[in-house]
Amino acid sequence: MATQRYFIYLAYDGTNYHGWQIQPNGISVQECLMKALATFLRREIEVIGAGRTDAGVHATLMVAHFDFEGDALDVELVADKLNRLLPPDISVYQVRRVKSDAHARFDATARTYKYYITTSKNPFNRQYRCRIHGNLDFKRMNEAAQELFDYSDFTSFSKLHTDVRTNICRITMAEWTQVDEVTWVFTIRADRFLRNMVRAIVGTLLEVGRGKMTVQDFKQVIELQDRGKAGTSAPGQALFLVNVEYPENLFID
Repeated sequence: MATQRYFIYLAYDGTNYHGWQIQPNGISVQECLMKALATFLRREIEVIGAGRTDAGVHATLMVAHFDFEGDALDVELVADKLNRLLPPDISVYQVRRVKSDAHARFDATARTYKYYITTSKNPFNRQYRCRIHGNLDFKRMNEAAQELFDYSDFTSFSKLHTDVRTNICRITMAEWTQVDEVTWVFTIRADRFLRNMVRAIVGTLLEVGRGKMTVQDFKQVIELQDRGKAGTSAPGQALFLVNVEYPENLFID
């Protein structure tokens, strides 16, 4: 019997989860998705995500793949059934058939994250924004962010003792833009990201914005390739994975 691979496009509010990846000490988004698929398809299903988001981090677009041995699945039915089985804070946009060797993680050509900060206390967005006290120099923060394009080794912004083979990434976008009077968002796009990388970059850029670090200091942090020289990681609740990109030739329909 033929085995078919499928991509799932989904979103989740990460507030109640210990990140994407299955953990021994708490519930994860991956675990919820695998349980829902197992219930619907009546067999154990392994799900592989495009990456790992940390505890409390959200995704307006995550991609994962799974294999199913048997007749081709009705992708619209699968999406509908999963949405009925999943908790309210996880939703599936669509399910697509892909080539048998397509991989949600390794075939992704780019990923985009957004990080939101606010200067206002608001009880209704506290789970989705990082509140900042005092003024920030966003012009200088953007000058520092532009320096990221000149480098490829981001060891300084990587969580220590991870299992990745390389700390090389190619960043193609990094910019702070104003959303409204009290909200700014940092958008960053790269071919891949290291564990904790976006939050470490944001935390270090905030040091630049506060005047505690110059643009030259920021460059030196990257060049030293030492996580201890970078700023404290920004809180996870304000970070969103917003896009994962793939070559069109992976998809069957």
